[in-house]
Amino acid sequence: MSATATDLAPSPRGRAEWLWRRQLDTYPSTGRRVLYLAITVLATVTLYYELYVGGAVATLLLTNLHMSFAFYVVILAFGNLIGAFGSLFAGLSDRWGRANLVVGGLLLTGVFTAFIIPAATSKWVFGIEFFVVGLIEGVCLVATPALIRDFSPQVGRATAMGFWTTGPVLGSLIVAVVGSATIPAVVHDPRFWTHEFRICGIVGLIVFVIALVGLRELAPQLRDQLMVTMRDRALIEARAKGIDVEAALRHPFRQLLKPDVVISAFAVSVMLLIYYTAVGFSVIYLTTVFGFSVKDANGLGNWNWGFNLIAVVLIGVISDRFRVRKPFMVIGAVVAAVMTVIYLLQAGHHPSYYTLAIILALGAFFLGVAYAPWMASFTESVEARNPALTATGLAIWGWILRIVVFISFLIIPVMINSVTPLINYGSTVSAYATQYKSEIAFAQSHPQIVATATTYKTQLANAQKFAPELAVIQANPALFAKLATYPNPAAIPPKLAAQAVAAAGGGAKGTGILTTIAANGAAIRGVIAVAPKLAAVAPYAAQLTALSKVPPPVFTYLKAHGAAVQKAAAESPGQWKSWYWVCVGGIIFFLASIPLLRGRWKPSSARRDEEEHEAMVEAELAKLKT
Repeated sequence: MSATATDLAPSPRGRAEWLWRRQLDTYPSTGRRVLYLAITVLATVTLYYELYVGGAVATLLLTNLHMSFAFYVVILAFGNLIGAFGSLFAGLSDRWGRANLVVGGLLLTGVFTAFIIPAATSKWVFGIEFFVVGLIEGVCLVATPALIRDFSPQVGRATAMGFWTTGPVLGSLIVAVVGSATIPAVVHDPRFWTHEFRICGIVGLIVFVIALVGLRELAPQLRDQLMVTMRDRALIEARAKGIDVEAALRHPFRQLLKPDVVISAFAVSVMLLIYYTAVGFSVIYLTTVFGFSVKDANGLGNWNWGFNLIAVVLIGVISDRFRVRKPFMVIGAVVAAVMTVIYLLQAGHHPSYYTLAIILALGAFFLGVAYAPWMASFTESVEARNPALTATGLAIWGWILRIVVFISFLIIPVMINSVTPLINYGSTVSAYATQYKSEIAFAQSHPQIVATATTYKTQLANAQKFAPELAVIQANPALFAKLATYPNPAAIPPKLAAQAVAAAGGGAKGTGILTTIAANGAAIRGVIAVAPKLAAVAPYAAQLTALSKVPPPVFTYLKAHGAAVQKAAAESPGQWKSWYWVCVGGIIFFLASIPLLRGRWKPSSARRDEEEHEAMVEAELAKLKT
């Protein structure tokens, strides 16, 4: 049915109805419009902060909840799959509105992040709770950019979408900043991961209160029209009285499942593989491949997300200034691909912290150069087909994005199977290898000596214990050979006994040594029997003594896990390189898809289109006045 002027008149509201009745019946003034845009961006930042916070403490999560890397990645993958269907559900916001979805999402994610997820004590519980947050984020992924579109005309759209894009980027940056500021250099308690979630959840609940009080949205008759410039406001409000909302929303997916929408959404999704890899695995990658601490890995994230944040806002403003999107997409994607190649080539080498920081900063900056104009161009392409179906178009994009991430996250553990040994055992193996470096090196370089010392451990101990007695025997072999012919010491002739006492040092000393020899004959003979073996070991007495002081569990642990860790460390750089080449391929596919989107390549052509549109608006307003 058609809307009438009465439909646009404000209806009386009860005291509490402002909590859920959020529709605006007239287009807001600039100040109020900026306020609603700001709250939407703040909500987006918070939701992504809550979704990504686990990445800052991924290594602690895996250790504390006994997750393998493969299990962790599968959790992330299915979280994205569930989020994909949340995105499809959010397409209904074209019919039901957007603001309440965002406010409700903030409440639920805040409660889960602050209280429910930190209470998890098993990987399965954590996974299920993460799925809930992923579902809500999938809904808001569509609802928040739809709100941004509603409150921003096409001239200025890239700036607005640039600010919206700060949501995932600033969310990632906050994760890195808070992590690098609050995670100690050495974490002794794996449950420390809950600390980061609680901080994040409390922030989310504060932003929920702000959105509950301040967030509004346009009535359907206003948002279902194409707005190119702010000068269109009067015409849009006049047209709104005759808009048939039901007709505009009929068969929404049939209207938008077209190549320019679907292929473009897929292309940007595969371009963003490098982004989602950084979100989920940068801490794991930087700690296992380059040996950085969790704190320093989050510090490198500050560079990555900080420069990406600068780019999406700056290029949004510049793109609106020149009225074009596509040239910025091309420049950004080309440089981002080059920087990704440079980044992946560092694996297997030992770049410094600041070398990686510069590479990450440049790559992230130009990825933002490509992405912010794309968001503007994509919404404009959807509007060209039906401006009433903006949320449906964004739902298609959100669904495709989540499916791509889901599939890619299932592929990652197949391509990169070296992470689990490095995370679960690598730090302990490394600590043992550092603490007992010289002892382990000696054992590895002198295996025969260590084996001999182990075989004749008792004889070596007896050699030390009876060193004076053995020295006397070795100095007088003939005398002691003769004494050995008398099994009964009482039968030894007095003269021979006196010679033995004198040889042993005379007096009480000599008598004592002979007494010890007589009482420990078997042990002393055992030492003499293997004397050549013990002679080969003797030069390494100091090293063997140090080796004997290493706790036995150390070598047991190294024997059980050392080879696996060493093998994983050797294979890991190559496996990560292969995945990053896939990411480069995604960026190249994005480049090939750019011509499908609406928009001009030259600023002069874009300005001419704008002038023609303004002339049309003036003509229609003139008709309405007559």
